[in-house]
Amino acid sequence: MECHLKNIVLRPGDQFKVQGKVASDAERFQIDLGADEDNLALHFNPRFKEDDAAIVCNSKHESTWGEEERHDNPFQRGATFKILIKLTDKLFEVELPNGEELTFPNKEGMEVINYIRVKGDFKITSFKLI
Repeated sequence: MECHLKNIVLRPGDQFKVQGKVASDAERFQIDLGADEDNLALHFNPRFKEDDAAIVCNSKHESTWGEEERHDNPFQRGATFKILIKLTDKLFEVELPNGEELTFPNKEGMEVINYIRVKGDFKITSFKLI
């Protein structure tokens, strides 16, 4: 599954919600926010392999990845989920399915997000810009 949204305008204070179902044999999925495929303010990437089970967050500037951050992965293969991503002036706040929140700094200092890509081993049931 892959979905690209281009020419949108998300600014600090905006948020969006994604609901879906993780594939029963999922290895990973990702949600990317930025200017384009090569310039990402947030790469949100839950991974499910036993030797790499984590949520990896990163940024990308001119096709070069930054330093990744790793977090516990509360997503489960075969389970439905809902996440809410909030944009603030300096960071992204991600509300996870277990009610916890992780934050990731807007390292690239992007003031406007106009590209979203959702890709990987899950099915979207709802996508809403708020």
